[in-house]
Amino acid sequence: MPRTLVESPITTRASRAVLGKGLHWRGIDRQIHLGYRKGKRGSVWLVRWFAEQDQAYRQVEIGIADDTVSEGTLDFSQAVKVATAAVEKARRKRAADASGPVLTVRLAVETYLAARNARQSEREGREVKSDANSTLSRHVRNDEHFLSIRLDELNEGDLEAWRNALDPTLKGTTKRRIMNDLKAALNATLRRERRRLPSDFGDTILLGLDVEAIGIEPTEVARENQILDNETVRAVINMAFEIDEDFGLLVLVLAATGARFSQLKRMKVCDAQISLRRMLVPRSRKGRNKVAGFTPLRIGEDVLAAVGDAIRGRAPTEPLFCRWRHVQIGPGVWERDRRGAWTSSSEMIRSWTILCEAVGINVVPYALRHSSIVRGIAAGLPVRLVAAMHDTSVAMIERHYSRWIADGLEELGAEAIVPLLSHAA
Repeated sequence: MPRTLVESPITTRASRAVLGKGLHWRGIDRQIHLGYRKGKRGSVWLVRWFAEQDQAYRQVEIGIADDTVSEGTLDFSQAVKVATAAVEKARRKRAADASGPVLTVRLAVETYLAARNARQSEREGREVKSDANSTLSRHVRNDEHFLSIRLDELNEGDLEAWRNALDPTLKGTTKRRIMNDLKAALNATLRRERRRLPSDFGDTILLGLDVEAIGIEPTEVARENQILDNETVRAVINMAFEIDEDFGLLVLVLAATGARFSQLKRMKVCDAQISLRRMLVPRSRKGRNKVAGFTPLRIGEDVLAAVGDAIRGRAPTEPLFCRWRHVQIGPGVWERDRRGAWTSSSEMIRSWTILCEAVGINVVPYALRHSSIVRGIAAGLPVRLVAAMHDTSVAMIERHYSRWIADGLEELGAEAIVPLLSHAA
């Protein structure tokens, strides 16, 4: 049980000045006492509190008293605030330890990666690692000190020290991706273990991993050399078909719809609605709470014809995009074995490299999506419609493609110009 407290006058400098050397106490509440230890070379504040679990008092020093110097010391009211915060932190830590494994940065990252890898494996239909696994393994899981920090003790300084230790040669967008992956891991733990973490833990994550605070732009505009004109897009598609019919069909639909590879690989034969002159593209799984569904996209007659030929005689539930799998039958000799769905964008790398060398360009497949979005903007389509067609947000379109929006608006504005002087009519 808490002991009966004999209080001392420690609220002011003057009252403390007449006290003898030693330890003096004053109650903050029934179970928390503020202590003042007077010594020969200065005095310090302490706090003790009654721990119900141990049926005993715990005690910790919290700062220097302002008996002589005000700067860097604590007066009585400040000491009360610091003492209360120290007790709250200790009680929260004790409760957290009693309700499950200690929450550390390591546990947050490992739990998050396990969930991401499992989700990615389910989508791919085989055991794979997510992109975040590589990112966090290289830049977080190799820092033992950072990994060992308890989440209830994690502060902005810890996060700042970690981000400042990142390789300075990394591109800004790479640092942003690393920080966003770590932020996602910490936020996932916050949503799951909110009761065991400080009330301001979300603010600590937000401020400690603020990309703008270290001069990283929150988004990167689409690079101009990744925007292909119509003639180049046609050349890319023609070369893709020359390399391989299956690869050509995939590249054709990537260019026609502006969809992501991750969306097209989930399409079924029945999603190509030839009679309605459209394709149903599955919505992206990016972000949280993403609503499942499809985006209907009208496509041109030439694309309809190519897709129609590719799906003729196939079952509606078959994957729309397939490719040949090969087996090795000798040293450097391979032969076709069976057909199966495209499962990873990495399967495009070899053919895409050959394609770029043949066409004389140096772009990534995502350039087809960039180009599709810019084509829609240049055609004068409302930004909201362009965003909906490409399964993204208006904000993202405006941030990444602001230059082309400005160019499109300028063209529309030019069409509204009329002669204003009578002699010019």
